[in-house]
Amino acid sequence: MNTIQKGFTLIELMIVVAIIGILAAIALPAYQSYIKRAAYTEVVAALGSIKTAVGVCYQTSGALSSCDSAGKIGMTMPSKTTGALNSASVTTTTAAIVAVPNEYKGLTAEDTCTLQPTASAGALTWAYSGPCADKGYVKNQ
Repeated sequence: MNTIQKGFTLIELMIVVAIIGILAAIALPAYQSYIKRAAYTEVVAALGSIKTAVGVCYQTSGALSSCDSAGKIGMTMPSKTTGALNSASVTTTTAAIVAVPNEYKGLTAEDTCTLQPTASAGALTWAYSGPCADKGYVKNQ
C-alpha cells in the first residue's frame, strides 16, 4: 500500500521553534533599547524650549553667565510627575541645561542628560553629555 505523508515531522517542528527562539532572543533586547530611546525623545523635546531661551538670552546679553537661571532667561522650568521628564534646570555660570527623567518605560532617574552650550564667534554650539549620551539615547550632531 502507498501512504502519502501529510503534515510535518517532529524534527521539522522543533527546528522551527528553535529558529523562532533565536530570533526572539536577538530582537527583544533591541526592541527594549528602541523603547527607551523613543521615551527619551520626550525629555529632549522639553529641553528644546529652554535651549531656545538660553540662545536668545545669549544673543541679547553676549555672555552665558547672564543666562544661568530660569529667571534670567525668562521662563519657568518644566517639571512633571508623569511621562518621561521629571525636571529640568539651568546650571549657574555655564548655563548648561540638566534634565532628570522619571522612572518611565525602562528609564531611570540616573539617566540624566546635560546639554552644554559653548560660545564661539558669537554663536552657541550645543553638546549632550552624561548617561543619556553614553547609553545612546541622544546623539550629538
